Amino acid sequence: MSKEQNNVAILGAGHIAAKMAATLQQMKDVNCYAVASREQLRAESFAKEWGFKQAYGSYEELAADPHVDLVYIATPHSHHYEHARLCILNGKAVLCEKAFTANARQAEELLRLAREHNVFITEAIWTRYMPFSGTIRELVFSGAIGRPQMLTASLGYPVAHKERIAKPELCGGALLDLGVYPINFARMIFGTDIEDIRSHCVKNANGVDIQNSISFRYADGKMAVMQVTASCANDRQGIISGEKGYIVVDNINNPHQASIYDSDHQLVKIYDCQPQISGYEYEVQASIDALRKGLLETSAMPHAETLEIMRLFDKLRMEWGVVYPADTEETGRE
Repeated sequence: MSKEQNNVAILGAGHIAAKMAATLQQMKDVNCYAVASREQLRAESFAKEWGFKQAYGSYEELAADPHVDLVYIATPHSHHYEHARLCILNGKAVLCEKAFTANARQAEELLRLAREHNVFITEAIWTRYMPFSGTIRELVFSGAIGRPQMLTASLGYPVAHKERIAKPELCGGALLDLGVYPINFARMIFGTDIEDIRSHCVKNANGVDIQNSISFRYADGKMAVMQVTASCANDRQGIISGEKGYIVVDNINNPHQASIYDSDHQLVKIYDCQPQISGYEYEVQASIDALRKGLLETSAMPHAETLEIMRLFDKLRMEWGVVYPADTEETGRE
């Protein structure tokens, strides 16, 4: 596929869809083509506000449109499998919002379908695609802080009352909504040679996690400790410590600055993120670039990594006793 602009569609018309639409408007390789909602009037209102050509009152209509090149799925976690599957079976490339699916079984099925139908799909975990994430990793292993030993990452927002967090039927909980960020942060920087995983969580009355703590012990002796809460705000920082100093990342969810300190806590240097639209543009551009090259996945977030993280989520939820309705449902096969 090679054209001047690719027709991008959004499946879903909520808050995250609006943030993506505002980004797409400013991308030169993108034509804001279509949006779909369960309600025709809502789709039409969204299309008018953000300049989309087509507005559909059903997801099936969007999936059937032959002019759509890429679909961004912006529905709750609980519906990602169903909606991504619909798009794949209609031959539409998919950029699926994190968490990719409810569980690893659904992820395996989607990736199998995508391979069999020769359709591109990738997970929209935006920090994976950001150039500044690469800068942070380069700084960590540049020698500026000596040999890296320890990583801590924290993320918290007061969102426990929101339905997407509170309800198991929406695959709620802090892990899938927020925990994806510190876990991806650790795996991006320290890698995947994890020898041992320990964790704790606090659950709400519905049985989903609202706070959790997770630690990785790596084969070479490094450690990563991650804390996530949907109950309150926290500093959102990531800190990578080495024998000669440490690096403070201002926000692991959307990093804009990395500050290097020596072992006496004296500031050595500050690195700032390059100007960007919103940060969402990188995952879209990576998807378009992959489509134009005829690829079925991105190098920034390979299918194997998405699947490994979904398996980790399953393991943690099993330890905590957090169960979703999707865990007992059959996946459809084609």
